[in-house]
Amino acid sequence: MSHRVTLIPGDGIGPEVVEATRRVVEATGVAIEWDRQEMGAGAFARTGSPLPGATLDSIRGTGVALKGPVETPITSGMRSVNVTLRQDLDLYACVRPCRRYPGVPSVYGDVDLIVVRENTEGMYTGIEFAMGEPDTKELLRFIEAATGRRIREDSGVSIKTISREGSERIVRYAFELARARGRHRVTASHKANIMKVTDGVFLEVARVVAASYADLAFDDRIIDALCMELIRTPERFDVLVMPNLYGDVVSDLGAGLIGGLGVAPGGHLGDTMAVFEATHGTAPRLAGRNLANPVGLMLSGAMLLRHLAEGEAGDRLEAAVAAILADGTHVTRDLREPGDDRPPATTVGVADAVVSALVG
Repeated sequence: MSHRVTLIPGDGIGPEVVEATRRVVEATGVAIEWDRQEMGAGAFARTGSPLPGATLDSIRGTGVALKGPVETPITSGMRSVNVTLRQDLDLYACVRPCRRYPGVPSVYGDVDLIVVRENTEGMYTGIEFAMGEPDTKELLRFIEAATGRRIREDSGVSIKTISREGSERIVRYAFELARARGRHRVTASHKANIMKVTDGVFLEVARVVAASYADLAFDDRIIDALCMELIRTPERFDVLVMPNLYGDVVSDLGAGLIGGLGVAPGGHLGDTMAVFEATHGTAPRLAGRNLANPVGLMLSGAMLLRHLAEGEAGDRLEAAVAAILADGTHVTRDLREPGDDRPPATTVGVADAVVSALVG
């Protein structure tokens, strides 16, 4: 069976790590027809849009994409091309596995957790009012009249929204993911002790949903306490689910536990579409130099294969990458232990090593 997948090289080091990942995904033996599309700063320069309609149409048609890192040009008028993509395609679940692989420099040993982040609500809805604008002044007057509380006139305002529907679908997604992956516990994180009418909704819904999954343990943590516990004892956690902003912070915290964004895969999923991507940036200083670390996107490629119901191939790809990391010979400079004087591998060299591990 052949699968059609949208391929988005992106900006900076994106084309290099995407090409490396394309090679190792194909080396698993899974037949894939790639539909190459544009997104980001390069797309804006060529087409006038950082997110061309053809790219959205392609993902809607294939249902799945592999994406490199992208930039959002300031002059494009778009706040964030990544956020726009997620909202336009209703990719409401961001899934960030954080697994510590032997051989990767880290002060931690046993880390194997999954962060599930709500992707479309919270502080990232994009509803903002700029300081001093007439609409902002009117909003501040309304707030004072409705609550009796005066907000300084030199304030900008962001609207945070958390709905019951949005909370239920992300929490249920986390529980279903935990069950499918053989996990045992789901932890919801929030600030419901302070934000009672937003995070309070999220926590209330999480507790209701949890009651229908008797086979899985459930608990919750206030977000600041969770961050402290993750630093002290990350091995205590399994699947974490939380609103948008907290998930953004905690997913990068989790990446720090396992050695950085260079080994952190990720995917954005909805009911009918999914985009698997590099979680790191475009690193323009490394672009075109064959020095970029492709491991994070390769692991995202393994997630993509599992999403396509090619689980055995996805497991083999992850195992091949893990073997390369454990051996430590064919890795880029950022994955070297301090004092390791062996010459680092190139982007192409990492791909060559993983392909060799796959084809034997």
